[in-house]
Amino acid sequence: MPRIVPEDEDFDPDAFSPEDADAALARGIELFDGGQYHAAHEEFERCWKANEAADADFFKGLVQAAICMHHLRRGNVDGAAKLYIGHRRLLGAFLPRHRGVDVERLLGEMTRVVRGADSAAGRAPRMGDER
Repeated sequence: MPRIVPEDEDFDPDAFSPEDADAALARGIELFDGGQYHAAHEEFERCWKANEAADADFFKGLVQAAICMHHLRRGNVDGAAKLYIGHRRLLGAFLPRHRGVDVERLLGEMTRVVRGADSAAGRAPRMGDER
């Protein structure tokens, strides 16, 4: 299974403003909720690379959640399992909500999906608000 590598090698974290981070987070959530996990990972990774404060772990947790789902979709259960553990550890510090993400719901839905409870029904975890 090929590794996922960052697509934007010209990314400059020093030029990434708080507004850029808000926009990237919103795009990442939309992409994640649409099942575009690799693209969501790219958005969250920009936020992670540009953040040195406490939010860095939040963004890293979102990166790991997105890649966990990417691996699950491709049948790489071992890769997904490692990222599942990591994203829970990182995002747990941000319960119940952080930066507009219902972290508690996300962690619960990720658990159901990873354990296979919702896979037959085609349900996937969501980060954004219920519609």
